[in-house]
Amino acid sequence: MLTENRKERFEQVLAHRSNHFTVVIEDVFQLHNTSAVMRSCEVFGIQQLNVIEERYTKSIDKEIAMGAQKWVDVNRYNSITNCISDLKNKGYQIIATTPHHDDCELDDFDITQPSALFFGTEKEGLSAEVLEKADGFLKIPMVGFTESLNISVSAAIIIQNLMSRLRKSDIPWQLSKEEIMEKRLQWAKNSIKDIKRIEEWYHTENKAK
Repeated sequence: MLTENRKERFEQVLAHRSNHFTVVIEDVFQLHNTSAVMRSCEVFGIQQLNVIEERYTKSIDKEIAMGAQKWVDVNRYNSITNCISDLKNKGYQIIATTPHHDDCELDDFDITQPSALFFGTEKEGLSAEVLEKADGFLKIPMVGFTESLNISVSAAIIIQNLMSRLRKSDIPWQLSKEEIMEKRLQWAKNSIKDIKRIEEWYHTENKAK
């Protein structure tokens, strides 16, 4: 069902995956932006995408995600409070990606700490609650007249920069052996058609024995 080349590809990709950084998108209205951010996470090696859906519930646009939904873990939250609490309990600092009086430019950002990178809505930006509870603020330096970028563009720039720097560092950013094994199993299931039917058959056969 799975070729040796496919299994080797899993190992190659997982060797570059990380939970050191995680991405959070807060009530993004435009569906294509959510899917595009997921695609950036997958391409640049971030395993966990968190979606806050207090106002807008959304599904993934598969044409834009280009299959990324098979390889990135999506954690959904119905409130900002629950999301921030959960991420802090997991050891992440909360980083708001927005210009702020205490902000830090992208190239100067300290990558040593596990960080949850929050991105806000297209029109309103991040909510007051996120800004109040943030441990730090991050911005992309811009020199033109335009004051902001589309959320999917901002996410791609920030993710690529931080992950590139992370892979060149001595920080232990890789997935653990247990996490790699878990992802290999999950990805194998995602790659097999009719996996539920096959699992049901397998368990039925074992019970019969």
